[in-house]
Amino acid sequence: MMEDEQYQQNVAEEGVEIPLERIEPAILQALLADFVSREWSELSDAGFTLEEKIEQVLQQLQAGQARILFDLTSSSWNIVPTQHGL
Repeated sequence: MMEDEQYQQNVAEEGVEIPLERIEPAILQALLADFVSREWSELSDAGFTLEEKIEQVLQQLQAGQARILFDLTSSSWNIVPTQHGL
């Protein structure tokens, strides 16, 4: 069962990486707002504003700590941590 879970996690993180500099600023802002709204909903009372959450994710993207992936199969995108150091 553990192998199945690991496989599903790896498959979920595969896709075409979209370079940050190739995304128009307005579209990037909308992607980030959507991401933090759906991924950080449980942190809504953590004292961070939407703008602060967006800035934190943007900083992670710019620092190479996260990346934007597009899944061609499902036509969906996600922001995932990079695998540096593994």
